[in-house]
Amino acid sequence: MSVRLDDMDRKILAELQEDAGQSLDEIARKVGSSKTPVWNRIRKLREAGVIGRQTAILDPEALGLEACFFVLIRTSEHEADWQRRFLKALKDRPEVLEAHRLAGDIDYILKVRVKNARAYDTFYQALISEVRIHNVTALLSMEEIKSTTLLPL
Repeated sequence: MSVRLDDMDRKILAELQEDAGQSLDEIARKVGSSKTPVWNRIRKLREAGVIGRQTAILDPEALGLEACFFVLIRTSEHEADWQRRFLKALKDRPEVLEAHRLAGDIDYILKVRVKNARAYDTFYQALISEVRIHNVTALLSMEEIKSTTLLPL
């Protein structure tokens, strides 16, 4: 269910997406309003679930996590118990940045960030020891062309 947003809400959200660490005064100045109305709108957007948690975006390469793999998973298992164990295994692994269940020939795609190929193999070995997987294909990203957290408003 989507929430109705007006132009001011969109401006505020755009500023928060760009830098959530800005002061209310800065945001208010940039969107052409004052601090109290901006705060009230932000509070309402949080209550409506439009704004979730606020985080810092870290540079993975600066932290030595230079390898990004996209992992395509096919499974012959679709029972509830298998799915529960699989989802728990993914949630317990900090290397998994994203996990999506797909329509089509591939059941799941994971975005995995690790130091190198050896670290990926360690991740892979641990995953397949916890849950049975029919087929795994790992694709190494050679270059990140675009990565953003900014949603189109």
